Amino acid sequence: MTDTTNAPHNLSAIDFLRTRSLANVVQAEIERMIIDGELKPNERVNENGLSQRLGVSRGPIREACSALAAMGLIEIIPNRGFFIRALTNDEAQDLSEARAGVFGCMAMMLAERITDAQIAILRALLARMDEIVKLGDVHIYYPVNLEFHKQLTHMAGNNRLELIYQSFVRELHIQRYRALSSRDVLHISNQEHRAIVDALEARDPVRSLIAARTHILNGIVRTRQAGQPGFGDQVAPQKPGRKTASDTASGENI
Repeated sequence: MTDTTNAPHNLSAIDFLRTRSLANVVQAEIERMIIDGELKPNERVNENGLSQRLGVSRGPIREACSALAAMGLIEIIPNRGFFIRALTNDEAQDLSEARAGVFGCMAMMLAERITDAQIAILRALLARMDEIVKLGDVHIYYPVNLEFHKQLTHMAGNNRLELIYQSFVRELHIQRYRALSSRDVLHISNQEHRAIVDALEARDPVRSLIAARTHILNGIVRTRQAGQPGFGDQVAPQKPGRKTASDTASGENI
């Protein structure tokens, strides 16, 4: 139950709940705009413009931006306002490598306990993505792709690792979405999904770990090839001696 004990004194409990609900809707829409590229990295959030566009006051806009800042999608600069966060090369590389490690670990854990019913769920998502690949539409593919990863990490049965993984996912939304920008990439992505499910169905922990981790590392390469913010030449260079995804993800699709 939502705690209304800290509601502002000038709002009734019902008004406070209504404001919170509206802020959640606004947050979802701003997050979509960030992922779709309507709001660009380093761009200042125009509160007045968003207020007019979404038909809400600036209060829910600010509350939504504060929540997105906590998720790592927006940066708050004192006395200047809200800005769309731009990941540096090092930040994007660190997050992606950490996500690869956690995802591989969870796939390994799942291989030891996966049920036939869970395999059927993952197979159904694979089949759905195969159909979408024929359309070549990333807008349709991406949410199903997210659901596949979400289902797999949830099935692993470790709440702490799942929370950590989802925090990485939020910060890397923009890079992941734009890396899936061509029909060929969608096909390759789902081939890698299938390799993960095949390993899980074989109940092979090591094979599952490698397939899942390699899938994420290959995504780093695809993002770099797409020239996305956070991986492009126009931002901070790699630290000296630092390995790139292509160094560590030897094997498929590099």
